[in-house]
Amino acid sequence: MPHAQFPMPQFSLHRFTSAPEDKTSKSTVIFWFSLTLTFAAVYGLMVLQKAFGAEYIVQDDARQHVFWMQRFVDSQLFPNDLIADYFQTVAPAGYTGLYWLAAKLGIAPLLLSKLLPPILGIITTAYCFALTMQLLPVPVAGFISSLFLNHYLWMRDDLVSATAVAFVYPLFAAFLYYWTRRALLPACAALALLGLFYPQAVLISAGIIILELWRKQDYRFCLSCLAVAFSVMLLYALKSNGYGPVVTAAEARNLPEFLPGGEFKFFNKYPQDFWFTGQRSGIAPRFGSILPLVAGGLLPLLLLFNWSRSRLWSKVVAEDPPQTPPSKKGGKETPLFKGGLGGTSDWNIPFLSTSFDQNKFLASSPFPLLRRLENIGLLLEIILASLAMFFICHAMLFRLHLPSRYTEHSLRFVAAIAGGIALTVLIDAVASWSQKQRKPIVYYIFTVLVLGVVILEPTWLKRFPRTDYVIGKAAPAYEFFAAQPKDILVASLAAEANNIPLFSQRSIIVGSEGYPVPYHKKYYKEMRQRTVDSIAAHYSSDLEDLRRFTEGYSIDFWLVEEGAFTPDYITRDRWMMQYRDTANEAIANLQQGKTPALARASDRCTVLQSDRFAIIEAKCAIGLAAD
Repeated sequence: MPHAQFPMPQFSLHRFTSAPEDKTSKSTVIFWFSLTLTFAAVYGLMVLQKAFGAEYIVQDDARQHVFWMQRFVDSQLFPNDLIADYFQTVAPAGYTGLYWLAAKLGIAPLLLSKLLPPILGIITTAYCFALTMQLLPVPVAGFISSLFLNHYLWMRDDLVSATAVAFVYPLFAAFLYYWTRRALLPACAALALLGLFYPQAVLISAGIIILELWRKQDYRFCLSCLAVAFSVMLLYALKSNGYGPVVTAAEARNLPEFLPGGEFKFFNKYPQDFWFTGQRSGIAPRFGSILPLVAGGLLPLLLLFNWSRSRLWSKVVAEDPPQTPPSKKGGKETPLFKGGLGGTSDWNIPFLSTSFDQNKFLASSPFPLLRRLENIGLLLEIILASLAMFFICHAMLFRLHLPSRYTEHSLRFVAAIAGGIALTVLIDAVASWSQKQRKPIVYYIFTVLVLGVVILEPTWLKRFPRTDYVIGKAAPAYEFFAAQPKDILVASLAAEANNIPLFSQRSIIVGSEGYPVPYHKKYYKEMRQRTVDSIAAHYSSDLEDLRRFTEGYSIDFWLVEEGAFTPDYITRDRWMMQYRDTANEAIANLQQGKTPALARASDRCTVLQSDRFAIIEAKCAIGLAAD
């Protein structure tokens, strides 16, 4: 007697996790979108907790890119300050304008730099969710992709810095979303804002547009976007910074800053590091998390598997694949993916379009959700445009800034979105298999496992979220300098001097981290000379040398760290050791027992002594030299 057949109960969890948008309730979409924004908000709150965890705290990169904006609050700050003038000149117009507007509304630049990252993170998350839904209209795919992207964002110091690079994520995500929607005005607006905040991303966007034009699709839309991209890049190219041409590749190879151990290390003797993981030279530097890369790598494998099955089904597996799909006029053409690669029509790539019985194929496919992919070729276009600009930048080294800037941000989008789509397709495939095999427990376990790994990934990531916040350690010194006239100039070789412009709002002659940027020749030449002169004067045993330095640069105070007059202090400092000749001479003088003039002056000229730092009045030291 045959066993009675009972209908398989419907998988509510299946519909809740991997059902397409048109087959699920609106409340399900709202739930996944809200949950996505909740995680983004939680990550942002974690960052805010660190941002306000001390009185004197600032993000590392913000020290150089934000301090000069205090001029918007008080125009008398940093008069005739080379460093402030340089960073103000090279700052993108949109970035400058936003901080200017906030200052006029009463929001201090330092405060804004702490408040912006969570806001930018939430905006990026919303656009990433929406963009993923344009490629695969399944809410859980948007959730996973957005979480992957958030893990990337908070494992890097780009977004948290609130500098110009922080804006590339929300603006590039916005452009990609409106691009897939074919929304002309919003897409053009996003492009224009990209050019005002982070021009390198406009070149990648232009590459995507050109690829679409190459396919001869949407001429009006593409040409309009391309015109906007060209206009903003033209304005950027015509902007003069007044600091001379950029350094060439040949010149950079002879500068210690660009060599291993240098502050701006670019060249590397290991090719794999130089081309792939180099912070400034590599394709994928410091991604911080490998899970999105692994998950994203599954997507092309799934597509390849489906293509192989389609070839088997059409009984041409033994033949060479056709170079172009059958024309619509010559026979039936059934696109495997609705929308093709990145647009509203298909690329002529054999594994994306072929002649076969689609209904039978889709009915038997282990990955039925793949048929819902739309515009999936956008990911390929991003990769191609990014790689093209990467190699062009290497060929025109430093004239288009740094090669890694053209891949590290855009490829994070690709990895995160591809990873979210691939895992969603797998969840749906397991659900279909479990339903056929009447083993729902397999689906439940797999779904919980996948979502659990994605959600809990930050728990095993090192230093998540990575903020690179720097806590000031010389509060008495900051307060002392802040009480002095606004036109004073401080000299110091201590790393703590990097915080003075932001915390004290006073000028320094040179800084060790981030200030001596070597890309523009005129600025770099002046900063290098200042550094050499500062090291020489700091360790010279001749008071006359100290006097000439003080008067030549109009120095008002020295900030000296405890232990600064020892050879080890110099050898441990990577910045000073870049200027090897001057540093070695200082080390030799100390080893010979010669006491630096500044050390002798400290006995009578120290105006403030704290635990680790002493402030020496420069005029007093000059007086000793005159005596």
